[in-house]
Amino acid sequence: MKTVKIKGMSCQHCVQAVTRALGEIEGVVGVQVDLAAGTASFEEEKPVSPEVIAEKVKKAGFEIG
Repeated sequence: MKTVKIKGMSCQHCVQAVTRALGEIEGVVGVQVDLAAGTASFEEEKPVSPEVIAEKVKKAGFEIG
């Protein structure tokens, strides 16, 4: 399982937005977002570029930190 730090989350809506954004990436499954820890964890069925992950998170209004 891969874990990334997410900056800017403050509520459950933020958690849903990040979960949705990461879930749209082909090859990413099992997304779990932890608001208290400020992290998102997921499995990669196939390698996914960190840039693709960062771009999706940014489009959702947050940053990889």
